[in-house]
Amino acid sequence: QVQLVESGGGLVQAGDSLRLSCAASGDTNCISALSWRRQAPGKERELVASITTGGTTYVAPSAKGRFTISRTSANNTIYLQMRNLKPEDTAVYYCRSTRCAVWGQGTQVTVSS
Repeated sequence: QVQLVESGGGLVQAGDSLRLSCAASGDTNCISALSWRRQAPGKERELVASITTGGTTYVAPSAKGRFTISRTSANNTIYLQMRNLKPEDTAVYYCRSTRCAVWGQGTQVTVSS
């Protein structure tokens, strides 16, 4: 199986930056394709960004130009660099294994105006 552990969330002001980390361990097949998703209060979870071991990335339109997804060369940690944060970015951010449908416990990001 796979374990995903997120970190790096916090309370920031609009315009600030944060970097989230997701440490992945376990089945290499499960961690080959990972993504960041978020869930704001009263809303459904949505895809923010994804990355494969080959380096193929996707960033949702709402985050494009502000968020960057990357992973270590060992492929066991992915990052979400978030810049110019907005209050609407407030959510619990989750790391997810695409192939194995496993979620991390989430990390809270709160952006004050």
